Amino acid sequence: MLRLYADSADTDLFADLLSSGVLVGVTTNPTILQAAGRSLADSAALFERWHALGAREVFFQAVGASEDDYLDSARRICAIDPSVSVKIPATGEGFRAAARLARGGASVLVTAVYTPAQAAVASAVGAKYIAPYLGRLDDSGRDGLAVIRSMMAAMRGSDTEVLAASVRTPRALAGLAEAGVRHITAKPAMLRQSFESASTRAAVADFDAATAASAE
Repeated sequence: MLRLYADSADTDLFADLLSSGVLVGVTTNPTILQAAGRSLADSAALFERWHALGAREVFFQAVGASEDDYLDSARRICAIDPSVSVKIPATGEGFRAAARLARGGASVLVTAVYTPAQAAVASAVGAKYIAPYLGRLDDSGRDGLAVIRSMMAAMRGSDTEVLAASVRTPRALAGLAEAGVRHITAKPAMLRQSFESASTRAAVADFDAATAASAE
């Protein structure tokens, strides 16, 4: 089953998608929080808002310059609620912190994963998810979808799953789903584009016309 997430901290843009059940959760990072005029200090309030709307998974990113910094930040995030997941960057310091957090029972997402080797290490330390950035991989001149397929192969046999980010078009979303990715996060506007087709709208117009004609 495909699970979709809003990659945003602007609740007004996706509240209806959460409450209707189209989305299962919300992913954030410091850049996303800043864009919405928020910071990590707002995490508890944001979680409460999203949880009330029906979010089943919420992700906040730990920050710092060292393993201990990441751990301190992550523990504050995890204290918000047992269901909250903590994001840790795919760096040496990050992997060490991720390993300790995972051993302690935290739900860990290793983020900004760009290579299959990083994906393999994330699975080795017990991360629940990795977040490769599809659009940014493509921007770098690589075939992002092919790289993500390699990551999935590198993690085969583990419990770690891909939660793909930087998904910019409905076509990219469909390509990830076809490749077997079951967790995708994207901006609310792009997700809404994925709902639509001009052909579907034309068919609906035909249905409405037929309904009106039969009522005459």
